[in-house]
Amino acid sequence: MSSFAIVHASQPGAASAYAKNLSQAGRAFLAALIAFKPQQSAEPALIRDLSVSPGDRANDMQCLNRLANEYASIMPNLSAELRFLASRG
Repeated sequence: MSSFAIVHASQPGAASAYAKNLSQAGRAFLAALIAFKPQQSAEPALIRDLSVSPGDRANDMQCLNRLANEYASIMPNLSAELRFLASRG
């Protein structure tokens, strides 16, 4: 046999405990919003150069096509996806 207790709002102290917890959560939320400050640095943000040389791109396309050929008989859908990615360059 199992038993459990149900706390009703009509019990003394239940409403005040809920209100206390709610006010503490609200204060903590506001403190977190106010305390957040974005990081400011003296140096400008460095931007990475994402350009790829044509030789590297061609090598990657060949690698994808070779991988697609390996999986052509086992997983034709994967092979098609790999060929599509290679064709996008």
